[in-house]
Amino acid sequence: MPIDKNSFTSELTRVFSLNGLSRLLSVKKSEALYTLTVRMLEENEKYNLTAITDVDKIILNHYADCATLAERLPKGAKIADIGCGAGFPSLPVAILREDVTVTAIDSTAKRVAYVEESARLLGLKNLTAVTMRAEDGGQSPEYREKFDVVTARAVAELRILAELCLPYAKIGGEFIAMKGKNARAELASAKRALAILGARDVKIEDITLVGGEEPCTHPLISAVKRERCPAEYPRPYAKISKKPL
Repeated sequence: MPIDKNSFTSELTRVFSLNGLSRLLSVKKSEALYTLTVRMLEENEKYNLTAITDVDKIILNHYADCATLAERLPKGAKIADIGCGAGFPSLPVAILREDVTVTAIDSTAKRVAYVEESARLLGLKNLTAVTMRAEDGGQSPEYREKFDVVTARAVAELRILAELCLPYAKIGGEFIAMKGKNARAELASAKRALAILGARDVKIEDITLVGGEEPCTHPLISAVKRERCPAEYPRPYAKISKKPL
């Protein structure tokens, strides 16, 4: 079913306003998010990109959620999105924050091709998509300790995710995990892993989004990388998953 552009823009504007995110929007950015939505829903059967196909829920649960990350990124920051999947948060972040550069990393070539083609169609010069296993990039001189912010959304349990992500962060850089309802239990289990990997100043924040039938809360876990990761991390994924830190 075609998506009415005026209705989409009105709902996007309403939801961003209700959640204090209006400063991130412009006519150009709203049009880009509309184009992305049309493309994502057209390609969804082929790539299984999202279980959310209601446009209003896409706006709230995908775009507004990713915007809460976008608004806290440092100006001009280099961002790594580990396990980018369907391009969340990398595509909305690249649209909403033209000043940052985003490297979207995923091991599935079809997903990366979708993100790469979407970025090309949207004219996003600040996004690069790479087909690569996260643990390989974390050991590569090209990517290790090269990013100001490393993020991931709904990828893995925090002990595993920390080992995959923190090697990418510069000293003084930030690791931000966009998590679900088990965030606090995961964080309690991951304290040792975070410490080993050089993370300090660990925080959890509940981000509550309004504008739908009822408020929805998405926790963010963040940590600052104060020390270098030991050279042996990240390990091969089989070892990470079998014996998390």
